[in-house]
Amino acid sequence: MTLADYINHKPVIETARLIIRPMNVLDVPALKKWMPDRSIYTYWGKGPGKAETHPELLFEKSERQTKSFHLGIAEKDSNEVIGDLWVYLIENDRMAQTAVRLSKEKQGMGYGTEALSAMTEFCFAHTELQRLWTKVDVRNTASSRMLEKCGYTREGLIRQGKMVNTWCDYYVYGILASDIQQHEES
Repeated sequence: MTLADYINHKPVIETARLIIRPMNVLDVPALKKWMPDRSIYTYWGKGPGKAETHPELLFEKSERQTKSFHLGIAEKDSNEVIGDLWVYLIENDRMAQTAVRLSKEKQGMGYGTEALSAMTEFCFAHTELQRLWTKVDVRNTASSRMLEKCGYTREGLIRQGKMVNTWCDYYVYGILASDIQQHEES
């Protein structure tokens, strides 16, 4: 399949504890529990916006057709969305940026690693993407550890670069489809 195959039908990915899936209006109560929490935006590059403080706004407009993914991370037992995950800024159907955000209550439990690993494997197995990358504020050691557990490599340091609306030092992490294949072969 290709990214174009997912324009109208976003994937649903299951892991041992999670379902990574499109969100809908029924998820608003769960989103209201954690999205407005300013503490989860410390290293995000911006604070919560209007859609984060009022998650129902995410579902007022019909979703625009795009190859990008913005999916909810739901606990399998409850189907409650505890975070979200993006694959976006897709360039030539070959490279895309990723991002993961989890509720404060669910951080440190391995959910981010589980979700990002599954999404990374999905992208390389079911789309033509060959490279995924992301930026991480150097102070965000938990996210750096998560990325490294998922096989991402720290590729560089940007000093006083811009992350969304914040000027800070940040690392660039990346992973190639061939990195996964080499890991599976060894």
